[in-house]
Amino acid sequence: MKKVQSDTELLNISPVKMIFWTCFSVVLLMQGIFTFSSMLPFFFNEWQLDSVDAGWISGIYYGAYMFFVLILVSITDWIDAKKIFIGGALITCLSCFGFAFFAEGYWTAMLFRTMGGIGLAGTYMPGLKALTDRLTGKSRVRATSFYTSSFGVGSAFSFLIGGYIQDWFAWEVAFWFAGICALLAILIICFTLDNLPNKFGLYSGLRSLDLRPVLRNRRAMGWIACYSTHNYELFAFRSWIVAYLAFALTGLDSGKIQPSLIVFVGVLLSMPASVLGNELSMRFGRTLIVNSIMGLSSVFAFLVGYSAGLAVPYLILIVLVYGCFVTGESASITTGAIESATEDSRGVTLAVHSSIGFIGSFMGPVGFGIVLNTFGGHNSEKAWFWAFASTGMILLIGPLINFYLSNYKFDVSND
Repeated sequence: MKKVQSDTELLNISPVKMIFWTCFSVVLLMQGIFTFSSMLPFFFNEWQLDSVDAGWISGIYYGAYMFFVLILVSITDWIDAKKIFIGGALITCLSCFGFAFFAEGYWTAMLFRTMGGIGLAGTYMPGLKALTDRLTGKSRVRATSFYTSSFGVGSAFSFLIGGYIQDWFAWEVAFWFAGICALLAILIICFTLDNLPNKFGLYSGLRSLDLRPVLRNRRAMGWIACYSTHNYELFAFRSWIVAYLAFALTGLDSGKIQPSLIVFVGVLLSMPASVLGNELSMRFGRTLIVNSIMGLSSVFAFLVGYSAGLAVPYLILIVLVYGCFVTGESASITTGAIESATEDSRGVTLAVHSSIGFIGSFMGPVGFGIVLNTFGGHNSEKAWFWAFASTGMILLIGPLINFYLSNYKFDVSND
């Protein structure tokens, strides 16, 4: 650890600056993640998609992430995570430019969204590992909350820019913009984070792909279960909320409010919500706070599904409050997984955390679309209710599994 500190001092980069610029690079990289979702009402008509098609195009992004993150994050216990991050950012850039130039329907959209998921696998958790490898103590804990919250800030701008660019320019411009942002992120990381040597040789490094120590760690697996159902809700919500608002606001005196603007505000509010959730966890205990937030979020999922037809201010308020609860436990869960890992297995723990967790991210948009189609499609009020209600019910599975793993034949330690 002394090596890391001396290198940081040599570059004259304080922990605060390191956290800021790394988080800013994540914001830039997120510009393409929800661009398709922000334009979903347009693509329904432009490409003649149904709810299942749209769910797959949204979900395949996280399906690709789920597969590749297991390898890319595991090897950060061996290779400096900065190198993985830069490679992932380059793939993200290519996926955005590819979507802008070549996407013309379901299959080409699936291809470039898959590439985008691989890019996310190489940037999001490797970026967190690269940052936390260079920090210690409370700086590392707080950096985790700011880093995970920066995902929300980037997502917010992805919704806003995607929604408004579509009104002013051709839809492809939003993807060009996202590709340029990815290039800027590469430059920032190259000049912000110092280079670290490989920790092991090739043979020893390959041991970082051994998942068994993580799978035997009941405490870590409990948090991973929470992360999976949290992600199911989060990505179902963010993949479909613009389309839902477009439906719910139809025929109401909304003053031509752009749904993407509402989502932008809601996702921005998720940043302090996530940080606050993590601070409350440090004060009152992680398990109590996470279970409380997830329980209330499940209730609000039902309320949002029932809110179509309400007066516009009430509809917007319910959606904004729900958005805060959706992300309120995010940093706390990830911190729980990191703190449950040993020093030499933190990378592989993050890999399993991300891979199993993003099973929920993949299934959320797809499952939401299937329920929506089953009960009448995206023009049915009843279908929207059951799609949101099913999300709220699935969310609660995570805390139940966490409780079981933490208490069944296991000596529970203090949070």
